Amino acid sequence: MRDYALVHGTDADLPAVRAALELYDVDPIGLDRLDRAVLETILHRFEGGPVGLSTLAVSVGEEAETIESVVEPFLVRIGMLGRTPRGRVATNAAYAHFGVARRSEETLFGP
Repeated sequence: MRDYALVHGTDADLPAVRAALELYDVDPIGLDRLDRAVLETILHRFEGGPVGLSTLAVSVGEEAETIESVVEPFLVRIGMLGRTPRGRVATNAAYAHFGVARRSEETLFGP
């Protein structure tokens, strides 16, 4: 933010902060483009998960190490992503944030 204010010759006030976040494509809860790509991929391509790290990385076009060390800790900390022995899963908070309805659990014998 400080860099943005210096470059644009403005104070670090609320309008400047909002402009900087918009410029850097950060949403109101702090998700950037890659955070959203990871969550939207899990929600839409993998029906909420679970999905393995390497499969997720290929799907979003990012290195697995970047997802594991940069993206995941933040998403887990804010309650948007869960890690299970079978892979990464979207949480109820992720479904709510993206306005996606959770599919009902189906079993071998029906819903």
